[in-house]
This record gives sequence, C-alpha cells and structure tokens, in this order.
Amino acid sequence: MSTTVAVVADWIKRLADDERRRDSVRIEQDAIAARKGDLVRREGRRLVDELRAAVVRDISAFRDEFAGDPARDVLVDIAPPDGGFSVRKPPPGEVSLTVTPDLDRATLICAFSFTNTDGLPPREDRVNVMFSDDGSETLRMKHDRTGKLFASADDLSEFLLVPVLTGRPR
Repeated sequence: MSTTVAVVADWIKRLADDERRRDSVRIEQDAIAARKGDLVRREGRRLVDELRAAVVRDISAFRDEFAGDPARDVLVDIAPPDGGFSVRKPPPGEVSLTVTPDLDRATLICAFSFTNTDGLPPREDRVNVMFSDDGSETLRMKHDRTGKLFASADDLSEFLLVPVLTGRPR
C-alpha cells in the first residue's frame, strides 16, 4: 500500500493563517459585544432611571425659578411603559422631548419637536445617545454624532433640557 503525501502550496498556508487570524479577531469581537450586552442589561436601566430622576429634579428647579409663569410651566411625563419619559414646554415656543430607551440596541432615542409660531410645520430633531463601555465595566452615555461622553446623568440632563427650556434647537 502506498501513501501519497500532498505538498501544500505556500499561498494556501498563508491563506489559512490569515483565516485563523480573522477567526481569532471575530471571536474576540463577539466576546466584547457579549460583555457589553451583559453590561447594558445590568446597568442600562439604572442609567435611564438616574437620567429620568435628574430631568424631573431639573425641571422642578426651573419651574421654581419662574413660579407663576405659565409659559415656563414645563411638564414631565414619566409614565411611558418602555421606561422612557417625555418633557413638554407649553406655548409660546412649544417644545417636546421624548426619550425612549432601547436597551437591546444600547441606545436612548431622544426626539425633539419645536413648534414654530409662524405656521410652518414643527422642526423635528433626533439625537441618539449610545451606551458605551470603555472596557472598565463602567457603562457611560455617549452622543452618537459627536462622540461626547456624558460623565453623569446630570450632564446628559443639561444637554437634553437646554433646547427644551430655551425653546431653541442646538
């Protein structure tokens, strides 16, 4: 009985090595994504709750500064079933903000609507705030367009509420 020994061409060896490296990178990326998903499931709801509490506190402080001024009687609705909330500033200069958490996608969808006084349709603006993991098992919130990291729920509250309270988009 004879055995045949096949010589593997060098290009096949290089290709196989490249594929093994790609597999290793993909496995590591999958592990990172799984760790982030777990972190968002554990900490995401807490961050949303902290943001909601900061917004309620900040709106209350703003209303106290303008007691008796119906144009600045800003309302917060914390009843949406998805864990989000909405904020509404009355006319004139009516503005609404709806914050909807999507923990499966690790994001907060923040939708602004600015009602124009000149009869034009409302100006809509949307900001996505991503949950970000810097590898230290600490979940942070990051503006998806600018990359700005928010150190706390207080910082994100300020970022979201300034356009609502002033009636002016960013």
